[in-house]
Amino acid sequence: MTATHRLAAGPPVAQWHRPLLWLAVAMAILVVVSIGGMIVDGRVLAGLPIWAKSVKFALATLIYAVTWAWLIAQLTTWRRVAWWAGTVAAVGLGLELVVIVIQIVRGTTSHFNFTTAFDAALWNTMGLSIMGVWFATVLVAAALFRNPASDRARTSAIRAGAVLSVVGAALGMLMVQPTEGQRATGSSIRGAHTVGLADGGPGLPILGWSTVGGDLRIPHFLGMHALQAIPLVLIVLEFAARRFPVLRSAAKRQAVVLVAAASYGALLAVLTWQALRGQSVVRPDSLTMLAVGAIAIAASVAVVVIVRRSGVRELSNPVVVGGVR
Repeated sequence: MTATHRLAAGPPVAQWHRPLLWLAVAMAILVVVSIGGMIVDGRVLAGLPIWAKSVKFALATLIYAVTWAWLIAQLTTWRRVAWWAGTVAAVGLGLELVVIVIQIVRGTTSHFNFTTAFDAALWNTMGLSIMGVWFATVLVAAALFRNPASDRARTSAIRAGAVLSVVGAALGMLMVQPTEGQRATGSSIRGAHTVGLADGGPGLPILGWSTVGGDLRIPHFLGMHALQAIPLVLIVLEFAARRFPVLRSAAKRQAVVLVAAASYGALLAVLTWQALRGQSVVRPDSLTMLAVGAIAIAASVAVVVIVRRSGVRELSNPVVVGGVR
């Protein structure tokens, strides 16, 4: 099997990283249990049904676990390092969800909570587990740079997605510092998702992202899921190449993927800047709109130039989608 086929289809599920797969199964069960909790448990915390938090975190963890379990199974270099790093990540994420569920059952928040010694111990445990997961993810991402595929576009998509995912995870550290108001009042809650207002105000349905203030969860969430978003761009390009011959060049697909990754990174920077200014994502000001518009225009122009450019060397490897030529 060629490297191109390996990245398209990959090894059988039975060969994927087993601890991450078990974590994914546990998260799928937790999603179902949490949805049931939302139905039978009417408690509300920070403006949302109390079990909504475990639904969101379990879904995000499930996606993370499946993606990395698949990628680790395809490595040929640094595979043992990546396997252990993936195992550390699986344990850390599992521990994080255990803390979240414990606090949901107790009827209180899991993040930033120093109300009692027990609450503080749980939050500190979660914080250590999150740091462990981040460092483990960095190691696995580094392993991806030691395992290029024969198709440069796929290599670029996976590497760019991994790097942006690591950056997105690191953006979560912006939330753990106590706000000025919390310092002034000696609050037992030290840290916040929302900038400019207290957590728990009006927010988007399900997600809970603030509609009246800045929300650091937005760039954090979108950054972490770049690992799925950027390769998805490549998948779309590969399907489109069946109808548009210009996209059959792996070099052109790679160039478009790099433009998409750069644009995604620029958007994360704008969203972080917007949140830090205390501005809601649904109420952008003219500066934010100008920045987003500039990113969109630059990306569109770059893609048009790439597609229309002649003389790009065609690579020999054909487009493979789902392992089928």
